[in-house]
Amino acid sequence: MTTHVAITPAFAELVDLWAPVRQIGTGFEFTEGPIWHPKEQHLLFSDMPGDVRRRWDRSGIREVMRPANKCNGMTYDADLNLIVCEHATSTLVRERPDGRRDILASHFDGRELNSPNDVVVKSDGSIYFSDPWYGRMPVYGVERPRQLGFQGVYRIAPGGGPPQLVVERTLFEQPNGLCFSPDESLLYINDTAQHVIRVFEVGPQGTLAQGRIFASGIVSATEPGVPDGMKCDAKGNVWVCGPGGVWVYAPDGRLIGKIRIPELVGNLTWGGPDFHTLFLTATHSVYAVETKVGPRNEPYMRRDAAPRAVSVQPAASVARNGTQKAAPGYVLDPARCAVIVQDMQNDVVMDGGAFAASGSPAHCREQNAIGNAARLAAAARRLGVPVIHVWFVVEPGCPGVTMNAPLFEGLADARAMVRGTWGAAPVPGLEPEPGDHVVEKCRMSAWEGTRLETVLKALGRDIVVVTGAWTNMSIEHTARTGADKGYYMIVPEDCCSTMNAEWHTASVNYALQNVAVVTDADALLSAWG
Repeated sequence: MTTHVAITPAFAELVDLWAPVRQIGTGFEFTEGPIWHPKEQHLLFSDMPGDVRRRWDRSGIREVMRPANKCNGMTYDADLNLIVCEHATSTLVRERPDGRRDILASHFDGRELNSPNDVVVKSDGSIYFSDPWYGRMPVYGVERPRQLGFQGVYRIAPGGGPPQLVVERTLFEQPNGLCFSPDESLLYINDTAQHVIRVFEVGPQGTLAQGRIFASGIVSATEPGVPDGMKCDAKGNVWVCGPGGVWVYAPDGRLIGKIRIPELVGNLTWGGPDFHTLFLTATHSVYAVETKVGPRNEPYMRRDAAPRAVSVQPAASVARNGTQKAAPGYVLDPARCAVIVQDMQNDVVMDGGAFAASGSPAHCREQNAIGNAARLAAAARRLGVPVIHVWFVVEPGCPGVTMNAPLFEGLADARAMVRGTWGAAPVPGLEPEPGDHVVEKCRMSAWEGTRLETVLKALGRDIVVVTGAWTNMSIEHTARTGADKGYYMIVPEDCCSTMNAEWHTASVNYALQNVAVVTDADALLSAWG
């Protein structure tokens, strides 16, 4: 099972189906309005209930405005002025870099707007925005009566002026996200209450015509999520918030795939140096996923250069041993990672060890698991990534080890991994170095009855790279439990081994794919930069 869901094969051309979902910040009330600054290389996002705007860059997250008028959708115009939808004031404003603030729209037909929600800028400088009434509700806005009797979508002409209603008054219940097609001939607008996306032809004067349902049924009885923020990619696919994450539609309206996110997603935007990082604002967190496709070329992205094209990688690769792995090209932040070297002890994988007759030494050599794990650990230390050695160690006679499973019975019968013996010692090449951590266990999982999680929390690490032996036992158990605990688990399969290739491949393809990103040492080293 992949991280993300391909409903048609075309989806694998847009994103690696095993692409990690990185949490770049959490602890918020409800995040919204993400927008990437193309020159300063930072992300702005809002927290409406908290009434604060924040900024994220490689140095971390900080507040930039409090109160923030419970702002929602944001974008830039071609001059990199920030265009902001404000719930608390029912206005659409322009914030200039020098601090000046211009009100672009606040009323229609002499009545206050409901609460501008999302906004997009066309190449000619005109601005389109949606106006549901969420900002007149408690929590996400300021509770107060509505002055308009409908929820509309508006256009502001390139030179400014009063907002022009561009849809029929009764067409939408709660218009929300909106985005242009790459050539700006179409405008997509979704309706949160109706669970649909509508598409309109854009006329020469900016009017909308020939409206029709583009997609419907964006709702689920089992997963939270409704149509909300929405963006169009460079190929014309429409990415919209929906149940379980983000739903992606081809230009012909076919649902082709889903990005899976662990929280309800409210909005999304592309950013990063090449606009191939998809940032997602969710209930309490902000996430990022690397994609193979970038956004349609918005006006604010054109000040320097258009987002560069990248070659399409295969959705996954298949190793010589038959294991399926995530395609290379993903990115991992070393500051969030830790590497576990598990059960790489003489009794487990070395000739002459207690379990040598199982075939484990031969498979370890076939995988070059010791060499690959050592190479990975050395790189981790250079990058400041903690290396944690997890050893299965028992006292003579195995006191305290319950004989409730064949593995533990075999351990006692073989007198294996006894403290102080050669068999319990780490294999040559994977001995702990200064600064490494050592965790001892008496079960298959590295988590069970150990201090592993205490170490990870103390170090602030939530991406756990698992190496060692055996793939279908300790590695699999550790990856499963780590995923259950909320950690992002990474398994470089060529740094792992078991008794034979068949068992290794079965564990990777039928178990680990469900709970971890399966990769290899080279791809992981590249992901660390």
